[in-house]
Amino acid sequence: MELTSSKKIETNKYELEVKVGAEEFAPAVDRAFKKRAPKLNVPGFRRGKAPRSIVMKMFGEGMFYEDAVNELYPKAYEDAVEAAKLEPVAYPEIEITAVDKDGFTFKAVVVNKPEVKISGYKGIKAPKAVKTVSDDEVADELERQRKRGARILTVEDRAAKEDDTVVIDFEGFVDGVAFEGGKGENYSLKLGSGQFIPGFEDQVAGHSVNEEFDVNVTFPEEYQEDLKGKDATFKVKLHEIKEEQLPQLDDEFAKDVSEFDTLEELKKDTKEKLQKAADERAQEEFEDKVIDQVVEQLEGEIPDEMVAARMDDMMREYEYRLKSQGIPMEMYLQYMGQTSETFRESFRDGALRRVKISLALEKIAELEKIEPNAEEIEAEYQKLAEQYKKEADEIKKMIGEKDIIHDVAVTKAIDLIRDSAIPVEEAEAADEKPQKKAAKKASKDDEGEAPKKTTRKKTVKKADGENA
Repeated sequence: MELTSSKKIETNKYELEVKVGAEEFAPAVDRAFKKRAPKLNVPGFRRGKAPRSIVMKMFGEGMFYEDAVNELYPKAYEDAVEAAKLEPVAYPEIEITAVDKDGFTFKAVVVNKPEVKISGYKGIKAPKAVKTVSDDEVADELERQRKRGARILTVEDRAAKEDDTVVIDFEGFVDGVAFEGGKGENYSLKLGSGQFIPGFEDQVAGHSVNEEFDVNVTFPEEYQEDLKGKDATFKVKLHEIKEEQLPQLDDEFAKDVSEFDTLEELKKDTKEKLQKAADERAQEEFEDKVIDQVVEQLEGEIPDEMVAARMDDMMREYEYRLKSQGIPMEMYLQYMGQTSETFRESFRDGALRRVKISLALEKIAELEKIEPNAEEIEAEYQKLAEQYKKEADEIKKMIGEKDIIHDVAVTKAIDLIRDSAIPVEEAEAADEKPQKKAAKKASKDDEGEAPKKTTRKKTVKKADGENA
């Protein structure tokens, strides 16, 4: 491989011209011939037994060039990128410009990782919520535990009431004519759940097992076109009434649902767990606000292809989650009333934020000269091995050390930002922000340089991958 030319054609975009000579190309053509020749029919010879000279004369040597080019160009492209000292962030545009027995040449348009600047990422002030879990919240959590432990009992000695589950047959009529979709048998309905048309469940309450009765309702104006706003009568038969029987909130309940012997111990433990969860949420929200401020400090022109590639990643991630739930993407889009294009577009803001965060953290790691040591690299491999339930050596074959070094460095950059951040009251954080911006502007003006906008927003071109 020879990199014959490397030139910048746009911001963050380069055109490479690459030549692959005969010393690499000829063996690849030989391999292509050996792979395809057994499948070729040559008159007068058994399949795959014709001499190469006759095959070449009959079909032409160019028949095997495409296979040889496809075999060689990916590695040639990688070597050319390395020689040009570029960091691609999207798949390249490849154009084969010439091919003959002496080799081939191609052009590659490469979207390169942008040069960015960042400052002011240490000592960031951001609001952090301080929450104390109340006794009412503890009571609500214990009530949820009671509901999870409820028994469902059949009731026969009283009429149905709110919160009961009833089993009914029903059929709906408008102007005396049954309508499509208005019939059900042995349907379980929890009264007060709001599953049915307003007024329906209220009229079922008060009736007893084996009663047959009418329920009169009016369909809402936002209902389906043929029924909206119309009066309807449902013929209903009530077969069964069921009620939840909640366990008593006492020491026996505590023993049943936990390792504690008394209700007071359970309450104390519940409060501690709720407080821990609240503190973790507050910390996560605080860190998100800090990262948002870090992103605001990022200066540089972000390639549209980089954002598009991340949008594609997010789209694939979402499709994978749907598939794990047994939901095809096509069905989901139809249900949501969206096309693939409009759904993909909904990821744009999140994709841009992810790209900015990634670039900011990488730049901070570079500025701080964060270089993971051997112990940290090995620890990351061990963590991944535990996560994927594989041996560390297997993980090392799957993930190169360069990628691990990058991930550890980025993680340490996050730690640096978080550990230096200062939680403050909401008002103080709001006051601080304009002061920092004003100081930054004054600094720029002193240098004779106008303040720059962090990013530009253009129409995103389609790309399928990126390395940020």
